[in-house]
Amino acid sequence: MSGFWPVPDVLGFLAGRWRVERSVRDLASGEAGSFTGSTAFTALDGGGLLHRESGTFVWRGAARPAGRTLRFLPGAAPGTADVRFADGRPFHDLDLRSGRHLAGHPCAADLYRGEFTVLDADRWRTVWRVRGPAKDLVLTTDYTREG
Repeated sequence: MSGFWPVPDVLGFLAGRWRVERSVRDLASGEAGSFTGSTAFTALDGGGLLHRESGTFVWRGAARPAGRTLRFLPGAAPGTADVRFADGRPFHDLDLRSGRHLAGHPCAADLYRGEFTVLDADRWRTVWRVRGPAKDLVLTTDYTREG
């Protein structure tokens, strides 16, 4: 698997602060937007990490604050994670032991398909493809470790 950086412990790898740059493309309309900000992965009581993302989302020329919170809990296998929304609902699993992972998440009538790749010790990327009756999106996010 040339080009991927294996990560034996996903929670250990993610801990800390990351600069975030995301492009959002609406394949149906041709419109594009962007998100720029940061993500902090901090320790949760009882194990795992709290993921807090904040920054600015620009869409149709309008910039506005945006953010999200997720929980990255220890996964079923050593070195993996169980990713959940802030309210505890399941999102997807995450296994970067090979440096690459594919995940899926059904959300109402939409289907989210994610590809996670680790580029090196300080950079990783996610590409989410969202398809549904009213959505046809590609969200590409690049993470670069801070400090």
